[in-house]
Amino acid sequence: MAERVLLVGSGGREHALAWKLAQSPLIQQVLVAPGNAGTANCGKISNSEVSVSNHSILAQFCKDHHVGLVVVGPEVPLAAGIVDDLTAAGVPCFGPSGKAAQLEASKSFSKAFMERHGIPTARYGSFTDPQEACNYIRTADFPALVVKASGLAAGKGVIVARDQEEACQAVMDIMKDKAFGAAGDTVVVEELLEGEEVSCLCFSDGSSVSPMPPAQDHKRLQDGDLGLNTGGMGAYCPTPQVSQELLQQIRETVLQRTVDKMKEEGAPFVGVLYAGLMLTKQGLKVLEYNCRFGDPECQVLLPLLKSDLYEVIMNTMKGTLASNPPVWQQDSSAVTVVMASPGYPGSYKKGVEITGLSQVEDMGLQVFHAGTALKEGGVVSSGGRVLTVTAVSSSLEAALRSANQGVAAIGFPGAVYRRDIGHRAIAHLNQSRGLTYKESGVDIAAGNKLVELIKPLAKATSRSGCNAELGGFAGLFDLKAAGFVDPILVSGTDGVGTKLKIAQACGQHGGLGQDLVAMCVNDVLAQGAEPLFFLDYFSCGSLDVDVAASVVGGIAKACEMAGCALLGGETAEMPGVYAPGEYDLAGFCVGAVERGALLPRLGDIAEGDLLLGVASSGVHSNGFSLVRKVLERARLSYSSPAPFCGPGQTVGEVLLTPTKIYSRLLLPILRSGAVKAYAHITGGGLLENIPRVLPQELAVDLDASRWNIPPVFSWLHREGGLSDDEMARTFNCGLGAVLVVAPLDAQRVLRQLQAHEEAWIVGSLAHKLPGAEAVVVRNLSNSLLNAGSAAAGESGVEHNNGCHGSDGTRRKRTRVGVLISGTGTNLQALIEQAKRPSSSAEIVVVISNRPGVQGLKRASLAGIQTRVVDHKMYGSRTEFDGTIDRVLELVCLAGFMRILTGNFVKKWNGKLLNIHPSLLPSFKGVNAQKQALQAGVRVTGCTVHFVAEEVDAGAIIAQEAVPVLSCDTEEGLCDRIREAEHRAPPPWSWWPAQRRHAQREADLACLQLDFHRVSSKLFRVLGLLLHALHMMASGVCMKIGAEKQVWCFVTFLQKV
Repeated sequence: MAERVLLVGSGGREHALAWKLAQSPLIQQVLVAPGNAGTANCGKISNSEVSVSNHSILAQFCKDHHVGLVVVGPEVPLAAGIVDDLTAAGVPCFGPSGKAAQLEASKSFSKAFMERHGIPTARYGSFTDPQEACNYIRTADFPALVVKASGLAAGKGVIVARDQEEACQAVMDIMKDKAFGAAGDTVVVEELLEGEEVSCLCFSDGSSVSPMPPAQDHKRLQDGDLGLNTGGMGAYCPTPQVSQELLQQIRETVLQRTVDKMKEEGAPFVGVLYAGLMLTKQGLKVLEYNCRFGDPECQVLLPLLKSDLYEVIMNTMKGTLASNPPVWQQDSSAVTVVMASPGYPGSYKKGVEITGLSQVEDMGLQVFHAGTALKEGGVVSSGGRVLTVTAVSSSLEAALRSANQGVAAIGFPGAVYRRDIGHRAIAHLNQSRGLTYKESGVDIAAGNKLVELIKPLAKATSRSGCNAELGGFAGLFDLKAAGFVDPILVSGTDGVGTKLKIAQACGQHGGLGQDLVAMCVNDVLAQGAEPLFFLDYFSCGSLDVDVAASVVGGIAKACEMAGCALLGGETAEMPGVYAPGEYDLAGFCVGAVERGALLPRLGDIAEGDLLLGVASSGVHSNGFSLVRKVLERARLSYSSPAPFCGPGQTVGEVLLTPTKIYSRLLLPILRSGAVKAYAHITGGGLLENIPRVLPQELAVDLDASRWNIPPVFSWLHREGGLSDDEMARTFNCGLGAVLVVAPLDAQRVLRQLQAHEEAWIVGSLAHKLPGAEAVVVRNLSNSLLNAGSAAAGESGVEHNNGCHGSDGTRRKRTRVGVLISGTGTNLQALIEQAKRPSSSAEIVVVISNRPGVQGLKRASLAGIQTRVVDHKMYGSRTEFDGTIDRVLELVCLAGFMRILTGNFVKKWNGKLLNIHPSLLPSFKGVNAQKQALQAGVRVTGCTVHFVAEEVDAGAIIAQEAVPVLSCDTEEGLCDRIREAEHRAPPPWSWWPAQRRHAQREADLACLQLDFHRVSSKLFRVLGLLLHALHMMASGVCMKIGAEKQVWCFVTFLQKV
């Protein structure tokens, strides 16, 4: 039999869901509550006026109208527990439980959840105090510029600030001015991430996940991602930026892990899970969770779903998703463009007539309505985002063209919409990539492979005492005479690459000697070794004595600079191998280091260590194949004036600046023991050399704004169209050497370096996340653009302990349930208390015996699960109490107007708390304020007490005095007592210690006061004393006697 389905919601997402569900042959009718003009009487689809906020009424409607499935579109009903309530009433409902919906309803919860379970996300802090949030923004060692209202804010509660002042203003707007109402009672301040933002959704049956194609939303109002932030101005799917490998990683590390951990925490997630991700250089990071389809992502996902949506939903609810995964269209793209009212996202006019909708559908496009209504047979606007036009085509570009043509065919005066949806993907597909080193003839990957292949061969030749005999045909070196005691020999070999070609073209050969020595000596230094002697190899097709003498002379001078001996060499003349005028160079350096001083000290290197960079002189001797390619593209000769330096130098002269030799500078510092590792920035640039001296579990975070980048790199970057990665992987970018030091040693070592050379603190080490890059260079583009301008040195040491937003310890919090019957004013105070970091309890559920009361709304807005347990639906009070009994650990009564059974009270002895509006034992029961006024007392107040079988007779935990004024009315006194109730410490702050005390001394139950708290506020004590004296004078009966109360207070005052 065909099913009748009820869909909750009124937006474009809900129209798309209804449209897709109606295609199922298994569905007879789709009712949409409340729906819009697009879902009104459209084939199987029609609107319903049933109330969706009153879950009891909704459940009865579903039963009366034989609705077999409820599908929930928006997040607010999910957070309010609609799935729990309908399911409990026997009505199948698709979506997560209220507890699982906390992933979206509370950003504070979701961030803590990700932190608990190692799901990658931005660094953050969660705050209920605006001043603390602003202090965090100003002191965080990362850009803490994203401010989020923790609760539900209709997709608009996120502010990305440009600077700290704007971020602090956002905090004030949210928390002080209540820009998003109660959703902003708690704010989350996050690190501003850079990268590509994508939306990855999946169906989840509570155990397994089935990912949907990745999509991308466009939040900004105007083309080019400009203008105000909105709920979404369009989307496209799939995103070519997300490869299959990356999608698999997202599935495993984010989606499946989230579902697994929610199940472990007792809140299995069944429904649609949405992960908003940022693809950063540090790896993927989760920005937020949603517990339902996104809008407008839904409008591009469902047109690509080949499977029957109803069957997918049923498989999800039955837990058979793994064996019945949804099928999606391949080789197709979908684009949807949102048309919004003029003035959106600010104030806008409603009732604007919309025409041309049928013509758009004749074009083969789909229009999904959102803020629309029917008026006099036509369609008019009724909201901010009014409708979306969706197109599906074989390519993203074609789909965008079709969608834009559809938008143009709609008559909607003043409509606001974007014309560039998917522009990032199109740019990604069509980008003209800059030159790569491989395209220049240097294959870095092949070189790395070669290194790995020859490592075992080199190791196989190792042996103890492997040295040449003294004398004869080889050079000799006496280590003992050099002062070594227990040395390890270190060797290095290198050349100068195609820098040779520039030297030969310019006829300038002397500087190559320094390049050759530097490349070998600087490598040997990476092991902490002192360079001892050097050998050179000079080969050519035809020996030119003058040229060879110039080269070898430069080598000799460089050896003197490095403190090593030129012990020998080889000159090879090989006709036919080299063209006329060409030659090649190779060098060999041998050094030694005491066994205990060997670098790197991998065991000592730790997260938080700082990186000191020592200036290079320019390109040094790597990447010249790429340099020459850029010069060719720029049509510059080596004799041309250099466009990247001051007047008077040619391109060739600047490029031939010799490589710096660091041995005399660094050796004393390396021997001091302060340096844990040293990396020579050679072939492979910043990205490939620093990781060679680090443990695999650590990653490098460099900030290019901290050092001076020589202008030549800026020119290469711009003229060659080189990407940041290509620059950082090929060139040293201004850093010839990088040292790893502990933060405490950084300033001392920096001063030693700066006494002889330019040096800076350039970055730090952090824990490497799975899949993250080993080296991230931030601010490289801007620094390259500004190369040659003001120095970017750093004089202060960063303190980066890698811990943000958490003290690393979490105490177990008591799970509290609150029973209410009405507005929940006391409930609001309890919620605010529970949100405080110091709170010992968390409110996990609010239960009302009346549906639709204000207290339930308060709880839902705070992201707390709600339940309606209507006493009228139960055959007896015992049955009603038993239902409540199953879900709670500690119970607080906050205006709960239902008498509980004796058995229930006995079972919850010591765990059932109430706040009564009088100073018990006076004025028990209802109308306590009226009783106080009629008795003529001058002091009353409120009492936190344990609940006993006799009304308001349980042990007293704490009291708050309120004076009775001569002009008081019952209403005025009620208001002031309510304020006192809100000031009182929350009931759970006294439990379980007071519970034990109450059980030991039940005979003094009426006198259980926390004197430590009261003593700091003496007026409360005096108020209670006056109250007791008044009762003695007026003859009011007391359980134990007013005299005993007076004696208790007098004793206490004497102690004070």
